[in-house]
Amino acid sequence: MYNPSLSGSAGNSAANNRLFIYEVIGLSNRQSADSVNGNVRRSGSEFITVPYQRMNQEMRRIANLGGKILSIRPFGANSQPMAIESSESVPQAQPQATAAPAATPKKHADVPVNIYRPNAPFVGKCVSNDGLLAEGGIGMVQHVKFDISTGDLRYFEGQSIGIIPPGKDNKGKNHKIRLYSIASTRHGDNVDDKTVSLCVRKLEYKDEKTGQEVEGVCSTFLCNIKPGDDVQITGPTGKEMLLPEDPDANVIMMATGTGIAPFRAYLWRMFKDNERHANPDYRFNGLAWLVFGVATTPNILYKGELEEIQERYPDNFKLTYAVSREQKNAEGGKMYIQDRIAENADQLWSLIQQEKTHVYICGLKGMETGIDAALTTAAIKSDVKWAEYRSQMKRAGRWHVETY
Repeated sequence: MYNPSLSGSAGNSAANNRLFIYEVIGLSNRQSADSVNGNVRRSGSEFITVPYQRMNQEMRRIANLGGKILSIRPFGANSQPMAIESSESVPQAQPQATAAPAATPKKHADVPVNIYRPNAPFVGKCVSNDGLLAEGGIGMVQHVKFDISTGDLRYFEGQSIGIIPPGKDNKGKNHKIRLYSIASTRHGDNVDDKTVSLCVRKLEYKDEKTGQEVEGVCSTFLCNIKPGDDVQITGPTGKEMLLPEDPDANVIMMATGTGIAPFRAYLWRMFKDNERHANPDYRFNGLAWLVFGVATTPNILYKGELEEIQERYPDNFKLTYAVSREQKNAEGGKMYIQDRIAENADQLWSLIQQEKTHVYICGLKGMETGIDAALTTAAIKSDVKWAEYRSQMKRAGRWHVETY
């Protein structure tokens, strides 16, 4: 999904070539651990030397072997260990080998942001470019996958990357960056940490002044890109749409069109077999409810994936479509996403009042007014002012919006 509301400058980490020492206990198969020093404590601790760029990969490998990381410290005889919160966090490199222990990280402090800057983008290659619309679908929407294995681009579900289209604008300058929500999990579609995927609609509109048909520069480039073609990538950016780490959370998702992109990443992380195997410490136990608005049935993006998850996990995933040109609302008009919210407002309001519930809205900005109206009606039955309650949720980090 293209998201013009996000922006960010980026910088490649200066720590890419640094080494770190992991203190680990409980490895079920010590011989399978590469780069393990011979130094073993009486307590059973083992020490593994890890390059910065392999920290994420090594954490997952240790977890898969049943190990637990007690500390991480920069390579150096006098270095102090850094506190570890979870086996999948990415500790920030300390500026000096003798740095003091890291303080308790702030919320989202371990999220990678702006690894690549616009003036030094990562150059990846297109792996595949597949159409997402069924026969009869309106427009052009593609699932585009890029190889990022040669760089240090890391990201979490809910983040975005920037794309710099090739060529110059009409003023002779490089084209501006366009930001797109990532449609894959942090491990990529192949679950090998080597790819990133986008969901892209080709922008087409009529110029009001000239009456000519205009195609979006970046979206046209991405929709027509071929396997093997280069692409300049910046980022990642954004912390607004991050998925809660709590596996017992309820996650309500409201999307229109390519706004499905971050939610596809969420759902893969929650339910896909290969993802569940790659994330042994994360087992989603809550309720995920997706309300998805599209124009026609052929425009339901990732339809097969969504309905497979619904069939396999009926107790944990609820799927509701709003197909505007085919379905009617209660008044006989077109069925938009806000109409589905109104139909289910009481049930949604009951969920929203639970402290473990997070709400995400992604897609066209126009749906926000209708969603607020529906939830205002439901909240009033509990003598609650929806606008005030929504503000409280925002402050608590439970209300997440990315619209355009």
